[in-house]
Amino acid sequence: MSVLDYSIVVTYLVGMVVIGLYFQRRASGSIDSYFLGKRTIPWWALGASGMSSNLDISGTMINTAFVFALGASGFFIEIRGGVTLIMAFLMIFQGKWNRRALVMTLAEWMHFRFGRDKQGDVARLIAALSILIMTIAMITYFAIGSGKFVGEFLGIPGFWGLPSQFWAATLMIVLAMIYTVASGLYGVIWTDVFQGLLIFGTIIYICGLAFFSFNLPEVFQISVPLRDGGFMALETTREAWTSMIPSWNLNMPAESAYSIYNLFGIAILFYLIKVILEGSGGTSQYMIQRFFASRSDRESGLLSLFWTFLLSFRWPFIAAIATMGVVFGSQQGVIADPETVLPVVINRLVPIGIKGFLVAGLMAAAMSTFDSTVNAGAAYWVKDIYQTYLNPKATEAQLMKHSRWSSVIIVVLGLGFMLLINNINEIWGWITSSLGAGLLIPTMLRWYWWRMNGYGFAGGTFAGMVAAVFQRIFLPDIPEYFAFTVASGASLIGVIIGTYAAKPTDEKVLLEFYKRTRPFGFWGPIRKKIAAETMVEINKENKRDIFSTILAVPWQVVLFLTGMAVIMKRWDEFGWLLILLIALSVGLYFNWFRHLSTEVKMD
Repeated sequence: MSVLDYSIVVTYLVGMVVIGLYFQRRASGSIDSYFLGKRTIPWWALGASGMSSNLDISGTMINTAFVFALGASGFFIEIRGGVTLIMAFLMIFQGKWNRRALVMTLAEWMHFRFGRDKQGDVARLIAALSILIMTIAMITYFAIGSGKFVGEFLGIPGFWGLPSQFWAATLMIVLAMIYTVASGLYGVIWTDVFQGLLIFGTIIYICGLAFFSFNLPEVFQISVPLRDGGFMALETTREAWTSMIPSWNLNMPAESAYSIYNLFGIAILFYLIKVILEGSGGTSQYMIQRFFASRSDRESGLLSLFWTFLLSFRWPFIAAIATMGVVFGSQQGVIADPETVLPVVINRLVPIGIKGFLVAGLMAAAMSTFDSTVNAGAAYWVKDIYQTYLNPKATEAQLMKHSRWSSVIIVVLGLGFMLLINNINEIWGWITSSLGAGLLIPTMLRWYWWRMNGYGFAGGTFAGMVAAVFQRIFLPDIPEYFAFTVASGASLIGVIIGTYAAKPTDEKVLLEFYKRTRPFGFWGPIRKKIAAETMVEINKENKRDIFSTILAVPWQVVLFLTGMAVIMKRWDEFGWLLILLIALSVGLYFNWFRHLSTEVKMD
């Protein structure tokens, strides 16, 4: 990079720290301020922050790798997590269900659902520990991608026996920690909003550059990774590479690491089933924290809609980078490692000055994901372990001290595990299809099955995570759908054993939970105790939400694909996608948006 590019990056980094430190005093009053911003942050800021947090460097690099290697079909692999399809469920019902609990963390929510007796305590403790483990895994994932990206541009050398990627990731993470530790959610949200503006500007520029200046040849080569760590060049055509309609089979060579996706139709169906289960159960960590911090049901829906709309620009950007990578490869020789397409394109094809803004924008994306994850993860130690079980009489000063030190310790652990992982897809595949699968069944059933108790949640979570760890140790190379089956199957068995080994949750607790949350599902014995006129309103709301979700899932997929079709200039498929998008949007407006309410009567 030039001196101008470096100056832009340094100015951005200093600006982020200054903005974060500005909010230090506002966040230091209590842990409610530190982790939830006292529920006073406007919905548009929460939504913009959510978009920034989802647009991380690691995810952008692996998503670009799939689109570069597989064309538009690569989008469908990332239904597993990168498409963030869970937003459709959060937008329609999961966001407001979580907000109605009026809690700080998902672990604290366990007391709301299972009571404050022993089974509620066990569920809360297991939830806190499992999410802390997931937080550390996610920091490892972010560190690998950001290390690869930043190392490409800053030229940081390796020393003390540690690789350059480790030190590059450490540099960026330490800078992000300064304002995250100092100012909590206030600093996270408002730095994310500023970073979102920078990210959005770079996206628009790159999409325009790719659309007007880069035309795909009719025949060209792409590259795929091999199982032994090498790479293989393959030939494809523009027609096949830009098609938005995925084929049933991929026909990747057996020695390719992507051959695990050869049964492509089955893989897509598996990812859709996984997303439906995951979305129906909600989410945890930084995503759900924004809904806990929202001010009403209506704002919960609005922030989700805005979040999803902004996130839709990520996929045209990825398509643009992949297109530029293909054109560059056809002229200079194919880019060997698909995971390096993003930094190579920026380094070789983006002009001086703009390069600095783009690098700063992508660093902003990495830092916004990191700061949200750390802030949310620390809450589980402070609120659900330290204050609840170790020191119930802790002062606000003690709680704030633990908030900051737990953030530091979580980051150090995540950086340490970075040294054990080879590539981004390796850790991301395990997080989404194995470790996450171990949490999926108990996380979902807690909403829909009245008989499930705290021991059922704890047993399912523990069994699922143990199975995920053993799968990683003993069966690291099995296809993702087998890994998912192992972890989720063990989790289901744990839920059933734990639930029926103990009595049901106290009926008073269940009645309070149901009246405030209003979930659909198997709640027959509890529904009978609710007033008839209240049940009429609940049933009406539930029917709208179920139908709206059926519309929202394809709406989000079509919204993202429509932008990709424009960048890839597939006008034939763009026309059909646009018609479908308009029809789904009209359906959502009349069935969901018009019914967004500010509050719900809880009796």
